[in-house]
Amino acid sequence: MDVLVCIKRVPAVGAEIALTADATAVDTRHLGFTIGPHEECAVEEAVRLADRTGGRAGVLTVGPPETEEQLRYALSMGADHAIRVEAPVADPEPEVTTAAITGALRELPPYDLVLFGEASADAGHAQVGFRVACALRRPIVGGVKGIDVGEEHVTLRREAGGGVEVHEAPLPAVAAVLEGLNLPRYPTIKGRLRAKKAPVRVLAGPAATSGLRTLRLRHRPEARAETVLLGHGAGAAPAVVDVLAELGVVR
Repeated sequence: MDVLVCIKRVPAVGAEIALTADATAVDTRHLGFTIGPHEECAVEEAVRLADRTGGRAGVLTVGPPETEEQLRYALSMGADHAIRVEAPVADPEPEVTTAAITGALRELPPYDLVLFGEASADAGHAQVGFRVACALRRPIVGGVKGIDVGEEHVTLRREAGGGVEVHEAPLPAVAAVLEGLNLPRYPTIKGRLRAKKAPVRVLAGPAATSGLRTLRLRHRPEARAETVLLGHGAGAAPAVVDVLAELGVVR
């Protein structure tokens, strides 16, 4: 089985996100970059499926040359080839990204299964996988946490309402996967050395433009803890008991 994973370069954020002076973008000058946890699980699953079926596991991203860092990380995890579709910015809008991926898939050799992360770790649009599937007229299932493949179909499992939904789709198909699908491997030194030397195929991007325009980004309001004085000495005991009762500790 030949599997392609579409990944995105996102900031590796461990602290508060800084915005540019005009508040229209994230200030990435002091940030490292990575791929999101959903996409990392997608890469791991693609490598496992390719190993099991004797197929290929590819990775594709849309963006400028610096996005090849994330392609090489995926190669170090075990993917065997990488493709970058040219784009003027590292974070094009969903419409532009969809056009780039769709055009690439029509140009590349066919893949049996195309995997996306359920949503990117930064913008979280959760649109591109579904847009691509619709453009190519392929079946898609989102929120996937289990994949089994047959000769002509794929079985996709997703959690729903305390149970599990099982979907069977004919190949070729598309799936948007969730973190927890598997436990991604940590790249080995051998894998990193191989990825460093591996070629990255570059395809021209589309001339499509998006009708969306970012007006402003805002930080989410901070949740502030408030200290409430319940009383002093023995006089505070009834209030303490009431709090413990609310928490279900005492009855």
